[in-house]
Amino acid sequence: MKIKTISILFAVFILLTFGCQQPSYVKAPFTELDTLAVNDWWNRPDNPIINLKVERKDVIAFGIYTVSDATLKLSAQLYPLYPEETREVRLEILKENQWTEIQKQNVTELGWSALFRVENWDQSVDVKYRLLHGKEARFEGLIRKDPTEKDVISIAAMSCNSRKDRGDRENYVRNINHQDPDMVFFAGDQSYDHKEHTAAWLKFGMQFREVFRNRPCITIPDDHDIGQPNLWGEGGKKALRKQGDDGGYFYHPEYVKMVERCQTSHLPDPYDSTPVEQGIGVYYTSFLFGGLDFAIIEDRKFKSGPSGKVPQSGSRPDHIKDPNYDPSSVDLEGLELLGDRQEKFLNDWADTNPNSIKVVLSQTGFCGGAHVHGNPENRLHADMDSNGWPQKGRNRALKAIKKAGAVHIAGDQHLATVVQHGIDEFDDGPWAFVVPAIINDIYSRWWWPEDEKGGKNSNEVLPWTGQYLDGFNNKITMHAYANPETSSNGEGYGLIKFNKTKRAVTFECWPRFEDVTNEDAEQFTGWPIMIQL
Repeated sequence: MKIKTISILFAVFILLTFGCQQPSYVKAPFTELDTLAVNDWWNRPDNPIINLKVERKDVIAFGIYTVSDATLKLSAQLYPLYPEETREVRLEILKENQWTEIQKQNVTELGWSALFRVENWDQSVDVKYRLLHGKEARFEGLIRKDPTEKDVISIAAMSCNSRKDRGDRENYVRNINHQDPDMVFFAGDQSYDHKEHTAAWLKFGMQFREVFRNRPCITIPDDHDIGQPNLWGEGGKKALRKQGDDGGYFYHPEYVKMVERCQTSHLPDPYDSTPVEQGIGVYYTSFLFGGLDFAIIEDRKFKSGPSGKVPQSGSRPDHIKDPNYDPSSVDLEGLELLGDRQEKFLNDWADTNPNSIKVVLSQTGFCGGAHVHGNPENRLHADMDSNGWPQKGRNRALKAIKKAGAVHIAGDQHLATVVQHGIDEFDDGPWAFVVPAIINDIYSRWWWPEDEKGGKNSNEVLPWTGQYLDGFNNKITMHAYANPETSSNGEGYGLIKFNKTKRAVTFECWPRFEDVTNEDAEQFTGWPIMIQL
């Protein structure tokens, strides 16, 4: 009896000591950020972004990858894990009809992603892969072979995935998979839930994973992804204003690093991985794919903030409304756009692989490509959020892109445009395609010259094409634009086709609600546009 009593008492002691304790979890280093997915996330109520309490067989949301220079980099994105669950994810490939494990990686609890890096990857064959977690969860996809043998390489490009429409993106998925591009590029603002990136990134991934499940994908974050309405990163400094116009990052650096880790870890290794201020990383890099040579740059990480540096003309430091202001008054010495490091990278990149078609991918365009912002009554003369400012930095960047013989693809502007830049003279610079917004109901923009007249050498396909000076006196030739009055509210995506033999590039621009599986499907008016390199 004594032995039995002692055993019972010992069991009670163990239960009281350990059984009532909450399992441990990693506490986030920031507060009021990513609250839905950090700390004791399971105690949070349901949220409007996405259900995070999924069945455990569904806990791997997606994988996203690139392969460059015989190195596979693949990020596994998971839903938040409970404390008692393993943090290990396994990568298997199908080899000789057998699934073979090739690597295990641990999940980083801030952002819930795990990065796989596999060197000496055979880029000459398609390889099926799957990600595994625990006993049930899996995600399968295809690592495509490098399509070097193809004469035409195509890329689908998108940006600006507004939170005002949280529905599926079935039109995009159907159209893009039907057109079957070799690669997908998301230019930024995959998330508009400023302080809840993990939930919003998961939502984005679930909307678009059938687009990048079986092909390489480049994603780069922009201002809304890291929680700011605009971003002038100024080398990683701490911003004191939520608007960010004094330069730098407003939110905790570990939050910024989490966003960049989830969205860019799968990109090829950075050209120069030295962090900027606050320990924030960089991801600007090059990417050889399909016989094309890509430069992926960070428009905003080194860019100077306007507040306190240039004369203010209007209610905001970044918006100039006075058409009579002197553009040279804001083009001051010491202001940065891409910064010395990225300018060196672009110039070095321009000197490599001279026989390849070259492409620059970034967040936004190198000019003021919109006259009206937000609503039809808000006409701006110049917008410092664009890469049209500062002008000296803009021209240095364009000279490097011209030196490479490259075209430029970007997003951000909620307005599809195709322009040819002028540096010293009209049309002496590179071509650029800024793709439309995925969802264009949060901050529309219009190309709408105040005098409503076409420019010199108009193509007359659309009324306001031809040569113009933007609000910073930058020379541009507008070839096409898709204002919100156009079909699908100006929403859609770009499809860019590179013909390696003819050294020609075709820009296509497809409305969101056009069904490209129909033979009579039509692009936005003004597209397609073919240019000769």
